Amino acid sequence: MEKQEPFLENLSLLKAPDVAKILNISRPMVYSLTSTGELPSVRIRGSIRVRQVDLDEYIRKSWTGWKTSE
Repeated sequence: MEKQEPFLENLSLLKAPDVAKILNISRPMVYSLTSTGELPSVRIRGSIRVRQVDLDEYIRKSWTGWKTSE
């Protein structure tokens, strides 16, 4: 059996509306994030897809943590 490229491991591709729903943002905002490279994406003809692992990483990096009052 051939070894898969790391890029293809756990490959789950999300459509822009799915990403928008998960992040609670508009579809145009998803397109903006992907066009600037802030959110990595795969372009398939005219459509964009976002790997689930890239979305998870984007959320992790954007997380500011819980605020505590001292």
